Amino acid sequence: MLLREAPVAIFTQSPNVMDLVKCDGTALYYQNQLWVLGSTPSEAEIRSIVTWLQENHDGSTGLSTDSLVEAGYPGAAALREVVCGMAAIKISSKDFIFWFRAHTAKEIKWGGRKHKTTDGDENGRKMHPRSSFKAFLEVVKWRSVPWEDVEMDAIHSLQLILRGSLQDEDANKNNVRSIVKAPSEDTKKIQGLLELRTVTNEMVRLIETATAPIFAVDIYGNINGWNNKVAELTGLPVMEAIGRPLVDLVMSDSVEVVKQILDSALPGIEEQNLEIKLKTFNQQECNGPIILMVNSCCSRDLSDKVVGVCFVAQDLTGQKMIMDKYTRIQGDYVAIVKNPSELIPPIFMINDLGSCLEWNEAMQKITGMKREDAIDKLLIGEIFTLHEYGCRVKDHATLTKLSILMNTVISGQDPGKLLFGFFDTYGKYVESLLTAKKRTNAEGKITGALCFLHVASPELQHALQVQKMSEQAATKSFKELTYIRQELRNPLNGMQFTHNLLEHSELTEEQRQLVASNVLCQDQLKKILHDTDLESIEQCYMDMNMVEFKLEEALNTVLMQGMSLGKEKRISVERDWPVEVSCMYLYGDNLRLQQVLADYLTCTLQFTQPAEGPIVLQVIPKKENIGSGMQIAHLEFRIVHPAPGVPEALIQEMFRHSPEVSREGLGLYICQKLVKMMSGTVQYLREADSSSFIVLVEFPVAQLSSKRSKPSTSKF
Repeated sequence: MLLREAPVAIFTQSPNVMDLVKCDGTALYYQNQLWVLGSTPSEAEIRSIVTWLQENHDGSTGLSTDSLVEAGYPGAAALREVVCGMAAIKISSKDFIFWFRAHTAKEIKWGGRKHKTTDGDENGRKMHPRSSFKAFLEVVKWRSVPWEDVEMDAIHSLQLILRGSLQDEDANKNNVRSIVKAPSEDTKKIQGLLELRTVTNEMVRLIETATAPIFAVDIYGNINGWNNKVAELTGLPVMEAIGRPLVDLVMSDSVEVVKQILDSALPGIEEQNLEIKLKTFNQQECNGPIILMVNSCCSRDLSDKVVGVCFVAQDLTGQKMIMDKYTRIQGDYVAIVKNPSELIPPIFMINDLGSCLEWNEAMQKITGMKREDAIDKLLIGEIFTLHEYGCRVKDHATLTKLSILMNTVISGQDPGKLLFGFFDTYGKYVESLLTAKKRTNAEGKITGALCFLHVASPELQHALQVQKMSEQAATKSFKELTYIRQELRNPLNGMQFTHNLLEHSELTEEQRQLVASNVLCQDQLKKILHDTDLESIEQCYMDMNMVEFKLEEALNTVLMQGMSLGKEKRISVERDWPVEVSCMYLYGDNLRLQQVLADYLTCTLQFTQPAEGPIVLQVIPKKENIGSGMQIAHLEFRIVHPAPGVPEALIQEMFRHSPEVSREGLGLYICQKLVKMMSGTVQYLREADSSSFIVLVEFPVAQLSSKRSKPSTSKF
């Protein structure tokens, strides 16, 4: 196009300027004349635009905009139905080339079907496609498709070439420019060199800014071209690369390839699609070498002599890394599937049609079926079957479950695992756990299933048998415990009935206290019999009762539970608390408090000898006022007993639960958790002459005006 009589010919002949840049119309304003192509403003309007450019943008060589309105052109409103965007270049002081674009869509908000509104306008009104399209036209009719950087580069290159081919013809005739008709061969040569220099400069600029790696060497193999992209990939700046031998910049395994390209270039042979690896430097060095697919192009001088080689490359580093990873994975797959080691489980694969693709050695051993007999056979019906050939399954239900599992996997769902049993070719029954996973290709399409069989080893089978026996023993113990709990109901109900009779008879105060303590013991026993879920106690999830109780009654009940064992071992059990405890009423779970103190008291009795001294239950109360109408009682319970006291191993079991815990240790551990649920703490103190269980808890104090609640008398 540029080899013809410019600039008029680039409008009047084909190809023309509309083929250079995508547009709706173009115009040439040259020597006060106008040539137009496509959809453009009228001649008067174009002349108005020229005047506007000369008055407002005289200092620039061009203008590009996607909205003449925003660019400030005063006549833009009249042109909006024809053009909105414009690119203009100045080829002389008064000559211009224009490219025009009409308005177009950038975004649109659709409201769905006409009679179903699903979106709204900015005022909140519902919109259907017709109204949304109308709103869309209002938004975009003042704007065109923006001019891309590549398009502006092409326009700018055309401007440079045209300006270089024109020169002043007559400075006194409005500075009009025209093509210089060379009067001599020398002038033509000079003009040709100038044009060649312009084109060369443009070519160099394009190479430097190209997104592909491009570099060049002279006939000696030294770098004389190194564009920005290859500098970015290698981390080697242009100034450091120029002049260095190319063989010093490539990996050792690419040296021969580079030498082959250079040797072929000398006689003019150009190589295609050769792979080389470039070293990396500076900040890119840690990323490893750059892998390039290169095409060589011979560089020639004016006499057509080869003076160097240009390499146009494509960066394959990322692709090669993925392929190498795939190759390694494939190698790992082969190493696993083909490995005869006993550590590799039985593995088989099927395609999406159910035919067997792989049958590893472990699978051959467990089934007795050779690989060549299994490959390309249907998994269900030919390998696993109800008949005598292949691996027979017990019943049709097993085969149906296997079919459901495989179909679930191939449909892309997670089927879980299947307990699967079959007879091998020798008639031995094999029980296994079948795991199936989907297989996909590079596009993510499911192509089949990969399956593993987990067969228990003799050691595992023995362990499972032991576990089964343990579970049976635990079930038996639970049944026995359930029986004991059930049988205790009747005597407890009898004791409850006796208490109800005594409650209405004439009793002394001491007798009534004994009856009340007896009732508290019954309620405590009922509470403990309901503790079947020890896990909730261990994790402190169990709810505590909140009732009003008399502290002295609870303490007397604790002492009563230790009297029998104390008399048996001839050990005195004493009490030590101030008078205020006798009239102290509290809110809390009195039955759990009784359980804790009674267990600790019984434990000290078991590990105390008769001649060592008495066991004393001490109570140290301290009241704290909370506001004006509430008190908190801070209570310290001490069960003091002679040294050496409870064994250290048992104390450790109280704080650290283990599967081998003793019965006494389990009781202490549960009591420690109960105290924790009451927001208290337990300590065990060893002194020179005595040891002590110390329980620190706090309860709200009941007001004197409160109604004193009697012990619970509900039936068990």
